[in-house]
Amino acid sequence: MRAPYAANPEISRGREFPQERAGARGPRSEFQRDRDRIIHSMSFRRLRSKTQVFISPEGDHYRTRLTHSLEVAQIGRVIARSLGLDEDLTEALCLAHDLGHPPFGHAGEDALCEAMERHGGFDHNAQSLRTIMRIESPYPGHDGLNLTWDLLEGLAKHNGPIEAPNWALAELDEAFPLKFEQWPSLEAQVAAVADDIAYDNHDIDDGLRAGFLALEDLLELDLLKDQWRAVERRYPNAPRDRLQRELVRDQIGLMVNDVITHTKAQVAGIGSVEEVRGAGRQLGGFSPSFAEQERGLKEFMYAKLYYHSDQVAAAKRAHEVVAKLFEAYAQDASLMPEEWKANLPAENPQRARMIADFIAGMSDRFAIERCAAIYGERPNGLTNV
Repeated sequence: MRAPYAANPEISRGREFPQERAGARGPRSEFQRDRDRIIHSMSFRRLRSKTQVFISPEGDHYRTRLTHSLEVAQIGRVIARSLGLDEDLTEALCLAHDLGHPPFGHAGEDALCEAMERHGGFDHNAQSLRTIMRIESPYPGHDGLNLTWDLLEGLAKHNGPIEAPNWALAELDEAFPLKFEQWPSLEAQVAAVADDIAYDNHDIDDGLRAGFLALEDLLELDLLKDQWRAVERRYPNAPRDRLQRELVRDQIGLMVNDVITHTKAQVAGIGSVEEVRGAGRQLGGFSPSFAEQERGLKEFMYAKLYYHSDQVAAAKRAHEVVAKLFEAYAQDASLMPEEWKANLPAENPQRARMIADFIAGMSDRFAIERCAAIYGERPNGLTNV
């Protein structure tokens, strides 16, 4: 049953380029069409070969941007259903939230940030919007996927209002005003916390598998120590690796339940999605006490996993690949594919922005291949994924 504070596809603010409403072209709602357009996009398919945490992992079981996005969507739908929100909009936001990530995760983003420092900067959240509004172009009548205002607003502001929109966001806002000063819908707020839940826990799973994390270190955190004791009591004779996976599942359930309970209390008396946007505060998320514990978990993960010496070394090599690609294309546009080269502006910052667009859309594998083709040797320590 749809809650009064949920987004409603029947009263969506529409699309940048007008078209027939959903009912005229089949049984799907406007938000279902958004989700389907994202799933069928080339950018979404390329996520399967983009780094989540581990750059060039030696194994098939580590998460990629694609599997991460699918897991975020699953968690988001569970929370949305419990709160009476629009599950399709929530899922679409979850699936789209990382479309702007460049190859090699944050290492690639750091390299593009440096390359674009004098040209307006680079931000993967803004790049996700550019990707679906301008770069993806499957339709003959306009650029972009032409998604609903509700989806674009939620993607832009899923972390909250934006006081100073960057160059890319400001340009998109001129085309289709996104009201950066307001909070987004609850569907967007749920998508943001679902992302936190997914990577907090699944990065633990991958970190344990890779040997970068030790269970004994994890149990220094009260949050995980209590969960581990409960798991051991339930399954006293189970193998340790199965208990570790049960720990991750339990932790996800604990986080999801906290979000649902806290959010239900926060939305008491809220009667519409516009009241959500005008509330002046976050309504969907962790309770204050749990949020503090979750911050402690993040700090632990940065210290033990994300800044692990092997990770730092791989990130340095990946950073070099992206930086060298940008330098090569900036100096010699003939190295770019014809469809990009033909539309490349003559002057910066527009020229640099299009080069960044091209590189940001690359998979890890393609970036490695192009770097090898241009410079005559493969980057050391990086493999195709």
